[in-house]
Amino acid sequence: MGTPLDSREAQATAVLDRLEAEYPDTTISLDFSTRFELLVAVILSAQCTDERVNETTETLFETYPSPEAFANAPQDELAEALNSITYYNNKASYIRESAQLVVDEHDGEVPDTMGDLTELPGVGRKTANVVLQHAHDVVEGVVVDTHVQRLSRRLGLTEEHRPETIERELMELFPEERWQASTHLFISHGRETCTARNPDCEDCVLEAICPSSKLDSAVDLASGEAW
Repeated sequence: MGTPLDSREAQATAVLDRLEAEYPDTTISLDFSTRFELLVAVILSAQCTDERVNETTETLFETYPSPEAFANAPQDELAEALNSITYYNNKASYIRESAQLVVDEHDGEVPDTMGDLTELPGVGRKTANVVLQHAHDVVEGVVVDTHVQRLSRRLGLTEEHRPETIERELMELFPEERWQASTHLFISHGRETCTARNPDCEDCVLEAICPSSKLDSAVDLASGEAW
């Protein structure tokens, strides 16, 4: 049986308030200067660190300065340029195909709707949300990456596992004006303190309100389940 909604709403408010005080300037950590560069960077970031993506795109965006350049790049050549990125062959295909669709169907401009974005190869709801928020200033949901998945479960905000279901629950818990910030707050805290395998509960600003704190709770933090 899940936690009552009003209790989770109070928990959500307390979590966001404490994280905002701890990380007042947190924002997206991917480097980009155009909307299409952001799209490429987010596709590359799947199961790869933002730091590695930024190292790769520093020269990648000089070599391929436009959607047309990416669309016309030979598959082998682009894959080689991405060989330090996880699943680089697949991502090279996604980027080339997405670039071609942007050129052919959107006049070279990155789409500004969830429906059009998720029709691009390699673009799911998470990627589309990032692009909408940071390229078009459109906030339609909460970006649920691995950090948001992990923290939202540990903090008792959801018992779900699927990103789409977690997103719906967080959208219900968080005020719409906090949807975008919540993602960056969770990511910062997930990187700095609430890591996957070694969370630093002792120095965590959420320890007093976290049901999964290893200081006083028998919880398997790797899975988010009580043992």
